Amino acid sequence: MSCAKIAGLWPLILTPSLLDSAGKGTTMRKPVIGIIGNLYLINDEYPAHCAGTMNSSAIANVADALPLIVPTDPNFVDIDHLMEVCDGFLFTGGRPNVHPEEYGHEPTEAYGEFDRARDAIALSLIQKCVERGQPILGVCRGFQEVAVAMGCTLHPEIRDLPGRDNHRMPPDGTIEEKFELRHLVTLQEGGPFHRLWGKTEVMTNSLHGQGILDASDRIVIDGHAPDGTPEAIYVKDAPGFTMSVQWHPEYQADMDPVSRPLFEAFGVAAGNWANGARPVLKSA
Repeated sequence: MSCAKIAGLWPLILTPSLLDSAGKGTTMRKPVIGIIGNLYLINDEYPAHCAGTMNSSAIANVADALPLIVPTDPNFVDIDHLMEVCDGFLFTGGRPNVHPEEYGHEPTEAYGEFDRARDAIALSLIQKCVERGQPILGVCRGFQEVAVAMGCTLHPEIRDLPGRDNHRMPPDGTIEEKFELRHLVTLQEGGPFHRLWGKTEVMTNSLHGQGILDASDRIVIDGHAPDGTPEAIYVKDAPGFTMSVQWHPEYQADMDPVSRPLFEAFGVAAGNWANGARPVLKSA
């Protein structure tokens, strides 16, 4: 991706001070990207904070950053200290859902599993990063976390809404079959995703059950699936990178023509942050 194309995307993705005479990004320090981990039980008994290797690969090999898995538990992590260690954050997918109490709904069986420790870290971290202008990228559950942190509500089962399709991962098949491209996402003409990919339609995978129900005035829905489900968002008037997607771009991110530019742009934004570039914040 050319520097000129990235520069047209977003405030503070590239700045002149970080360009060499050839027009290529010059990184004095490789950025550190915090990958929001999930809690798993290994062999159904040993608790561990983990993140998929697809996420680490996308950050290391496409975003050109150092991946650092974050144990998402307030007993272990201080958000302010974490923001000083990391230059940006990838909010990953995960089986547990954001607890509906976080957006004023009552929990039912339809909402599935929860991880309140991750909620406690992720939602506050998103709010602080957005306010500060520190780069974030949300995928799948992470997309939903960005939405909830900015005041949106979620529906526990999108396929139950009138006219909506089943967006869940196929229950059977190979990993390639589960992550195969399944539907178009139509983007707003002239928006940041259109400028990123140079087209208003892209093909994506689909592995989610929940989705945005009511969008807040802080969230701009910039892309939809054919059934109207929100698929690409950013935070309105945010000073930094907040592009987030409902699908899983980390799968084969080095080869996929949609995933690669997204992670490259995120990496450039994090690299700028790592090397001292900061947004001009609006006064109160």
